[in-house]
Amino acid sequence: MIRMDNVHKAFGQNRVLRGLTLDVARGSSMVIIGGSGTGKSVTLKCVLGLIEPDAGRIEVDGTPVGGGDRDAFLARFGMLFQGAALFDSLPVWQNVAFRLLRGSLKRPADEAREIAVDKLRRVGLKPDVADRFPAELSGGMQKRVGLARAIAADPEIIFFDEPTTGLDPIMAGVINDLIREIVVEMGATAMTITHDMSSVRAIADHVAMLHDGVIQWTGPVADMDGAHDPYVDQFIHGRADGPIEAVR
Repeated sequence: MIRMDNVHKAFGQNRVLRGLTLDVARGSSMVIIGGSGTGKSVTLKCVLGLIEPDAGRIEVDGTPVGGGDRDAFLARFGMLFQGAALFDSLPVWQNVAFRLLRGSLKRPADEAREIAVDKLRRVGLKPDVADRFPAELSGGMQKRVGLARAIAADPEIIFFDEPTTGLDPIMAGVINDLIREIVVEMGATAMTITHDMSSVRAIADHVAMLHDGVIQWTGPVADMDGAHDPYVDQFIHGRADGPIEAVR
């Protein structure tokens, strides 16, 4: 579903992606791990066409990114942002139905609200939450609303950006389980970036280790612990010593 071939991206003298190559199979869940500043978010933005690579090729379902109808292209994606990124001035249901109230996916307001309430129910939130504002919700509830928004338009591809950041371990486990259930239920292709190893083990079918702008290792999540790759070994065990230099 997603193919990245020898992708390069620099910002001035900062070479972030240095020949990244990665395939994400249709209907699978790929998790990209790596330290802060290694280019995980830049990778997602390149796939979405928000950032244009300096070199290399990116295809989504066989079509090069950047060609064709931009609105139709983006309509295939859902996104759970780090920190939920809800609109404070909009009630919850309008946050969830944001894409359904405008643009090429526009629906009548009453239909959009009905879909929003249904998606809220899917992530474990009661209908009365629909008319509250984000400030009235806990961090875990806000993350669920963000997840409901990500799936509101039944996308083929869903991106998860640090889905458990800022959550306590119990709520993080709830969100991980919800993500896994929803991705399997929808048959969606998922791409997650995280440094939370509990999320990796709960969400991933396949894992890719990004460091120094390239994929150092990729394989099934079941092979991760026995990968015998020094980058993966250091990262998943949180060791200070190894090929990944800690920024001091």
